[in-house]
Amino acid sequence: MMPLDQYVTLGRSGLRVSPFTLGTMTFGEDWGWGSSPEESEKILAAYLDRGGNSVDTANSYTNGHSEKIIGDYLAGQSSQRDRVVLGTKFFCNLYENDPNGGGPSRKAIVQQLENSLRRLQTDYVDIYWLHNFDPATPSEETLRTLDDLVSAGKIRYVGFSDVPAWATAEAATIAQMRGWAPIIALQLQYSLLERTSEGELIPMAEAMGMGVMPWSPLQGGLLSGKYSSSNTAPSDTTRARPGGPTEAELVVIDAVNAVAAEMGVSSAQVALAWLRGRPGVSSVVIGSRRIDQLEANLGALDVTLSEAQRTALDEISTPKLNFPADNNRQLAPTLQFAGATVDGRPSAALPGLHESPTRY
Repeated sequence: MMPLDQYVTLGRSGLRVSPFTLGTMTFGEDWGWGSSPEESEKILAAYLDRGGNSVDTANSYTNGHSEKIIGDYLAGQSSQRDRVVLGTKFFCNLYENDPNGGGPSRKAIVQQLENSLRRLQTDYVDIYWLHNFDPATPSEETLRTLDDLVSAGKIRYVGFSDVPAWATAEAATIAQMRGWAPIIALQLQYSLLERTSEGELIPMAEAMGMGVMPWSPLQGGLLSGKYSSSNTAPSDTTRARPGGPTEAELVVIDAVNAVAAEMGVSSAQVALAWLRGRPGVSSVVIGSRRIDQLEANLGALDVTLSEAQRTALDEISTPKLNFPADNNRQLAPTLQFAGATVDGRPSAALPGLHESPTRY
């Protein structure tokens, strides 16, 4: 099996991470469906033993218990702390009725980080992710606070998660102009069943030097192989979506299952292999509640889709994107190149054009 220590550079930075990042939203049973602390530690140990170095959590995951489990484990494995790329997130409020308990203000960021460091039992985190978007807090306040924390040695890098493309681009431009810590990566929802980030977020990330770290690569288990058009009832109902997959999703799910059967691998491995090969993607966040799920997902490192298989999956899952993304992608080459092939991509010409100059 391909090892996790074939690292990739995350965005326009000097930070290297494994092709799969271990997501730990499942660490802790506080929400009724996660892993026990003991099973969580087994999953973490197995991931690190395989050469994985990128671990992702958040202050809100299982109400802080996820961070505590990771902190307890690393406290007993102190030699591993510096080789782990440990990321956590801020924004979510863990204090009822406290208007400053969450969000991206200076007061909120500092207290959230101090609490995360306490739970994680470490002096610093490697990536500190903004976990959502607050239109009221000035970007300058958030970015300056994060830059101060980088200067203080409490965080190493800055990432954005689930923030609109325009707000991320604005923040990245402000940080660059002010000489503050840059945004090196994005976390976003991305899978064969959720590709709308291809309209704005991923092109922005590629243009601005940000690595892309997709979450929910199996769309909450819909791409795990449990579902098909002949079986819409989940085998595990703890986190199942009410009503199961839609008819449109089942078309994609059946195509993934067909490729998996053709290759003799699992549907989850096909979905993960497809995502790893998408433009802009650096590392995919994978989560597991059991050690066998982790091992099965890591098997996707050995799966290589053929060009025909990848094309078939691309075409059957092509999303309808917000204006003007589809207009730019489909019409712009015709308007710009008028039938010429550029960068290996042919274009069409407008009706009535000729090789000679315009007649009017």
